[in-house]
Amino acid sequence: MRHQTAIGAAALSACLAVALSAPAIGATAGTTSPAKPDPRTLAAGSADRVVAAQPSTYKTAPEDDIFRLGVVSSLNGLQHVSYARTHAGLPVFGGDFVVTTDASGTVLSSSVSQTKALDVDTTAKISAAQAAKTSRARVSKVESASTPQLTVLADGAGRLTYETVVTGVHKKAPTKLHVFVDAKTGKVVRTFDEVTAAGAGAGAAAVADDRSHYHGTVDISTAATSMTDPARPGLSCGGQNGQTFTGADSAWGNGSGTDLETACVDAMHAAQKEWDMLKEWLGRNGMNGSGRGFPMRVGLNQANAFWNGQYTNYGRNQAGTKQATGMDVVGHENGHGIFQNTPGGSTGGNGNEKGGMNESAGDIFGALVEFYANEPENLDPPDYLVGEEVDLVGRGPIRNMYNPSLVNNDPNCYSSSIPRTEVHKAAGPQNHWFVLLAVGSNGTPASPTCNNSTVTGIGIQKAGKVFMEGLNRKTTAWSHAAARTATVNAAKQLFPGSTAECTSVKAAWAAVSVPAQSGEPAC
Repeated sequence: MRHQTAIGAAALSACLAVALSAPAIGATAGTTSPAKPDPRTLAAGSADRVVAAQPSTYKTAPEDDIFRLGVVSSLNGLQHVSYARTHAGLPVFGGDFVVTTDASGTVLSSSVSQTKALDVDTTAKISAAQAAKTSRARVSKVESASTPQLTVLADGAGRLTYETVVTGVHKKAPTKLHVFVDAKTGKVVRTFDEVTAAGAGAGAAAVADDRSHYHGTVDISTAATSMTDPARPGLSCGGQNGQTFTGADSAWGNGSGTDLETACVDAMHAAQKEWDMLKEWLGRNGMNGSGRGFPMRVGLNQANAFWNGQYTNYGRNQAGTKQATGMDVVGHENGHGIFQNTPGGSTGGNGNEKGGMNESAGDIFGALVEFYANEPENLDPPDYLVGEEVDLVGRGPIRNMYNPSLVNNDPNCYSSSIPRTEVHKAAGPQNHWFVLLAVGSNGTPASPTCNNSTVTGIGIQKAGKVFMEGLNRKTTAWSHAAARTATVNAAKQLFPGSTAECTSVKAAWAAVSVPAQSGEPAC
């Protein structure tokens, strides 16, 4: 739900008074004890007041209207209030921010995408038709294109652009490309693709009668005759036509690496484990944060898997012997959906930096679900390798998280070249940071540091909590530097009685060459 609430000082006081005085559902007239306030209501009220009172903090220009998008509740009572803005009546891409409060509504920190207030001439010099033609030329086979929309790109003081979304196929791969054309010059100034690929770089006891390829015989507890999960809304699996697989009963698969029904058993099993991990370890309500999962498709005739903004799609390995539905691959692709469905979305940022962090987020969720499932050595044991069971292109894992340089010479350390690095390779620094935070530099496996330091790990569950809390503060202009500040704040707020977690977060970022940031809190 994208509930938008305009922030205005007068309206704000009235709205807050109504919200806080309204009786709770089920309250009875004459009840003497007051209803306990909803933490989300307290958070929204406090955040609205701070945003209205501190325009310089949130880079608010006189022509801006600020809108509250929603409130996400997370671990330890933390509340994350997300906002967007318009400028002179036009939508702003990159004008978002997140305010974090505790359960009582006390504002703890903020993540702001913009670096300065906007100052933009909003008169276009080219037509929407010209922008559409330029945008469509970026995709080799166009299936559809949206009507170009005048949009302010929050690039420094801002830039007037047309945004067009072009859906189709480019270089034999599906694409849903956002193209921003400068409304003054007609040049393409930024593009982002919603499609992200894996890349070569309580009732009666359930009966385990579903045969997977990677996990043996499992129970995926589907509906009686279709591959849908009644307990996890939105989770389903089927073929390339988008139709959910059906059968005479709820016993699925034959265990073969080439059988598509078996591929769905693997995909459903992995997605269910990821759903449960998100709930039990990270405090998230479903994959989209609002109690729903994502549909899955199998049978893609490519050595690939991808998320297209709406569903995940799985192919097979290059040899054609296995479907690309290993647990960490499924965890990875659903991880893109999680990344997209946290504040700041999946597009934006500096070059490929945010895209690399999106790929890394997929890898991190893949590792988290493996460690949550904790399968034995003869199945799919947890590790910090990506896709080794699938063997996508015949060279084992497609990425190594604890020492990225061991696969494809991916970078272990952050540098100024990361925004120009292919997104799967650019996953290296954040992957490396996560493993250092989880197990330390001398853990199992040992993980080298870029500054020859020693890092003490805090365990994968705590590391996962810190990472998820960082994503809850994400903005459009996400970067490694912004993630460092967000995760340091997250560690302080998740573990207020301890400095060890915060200290390790800082040390792990320093160990991948992301230094301390201006305004970063002390542990």
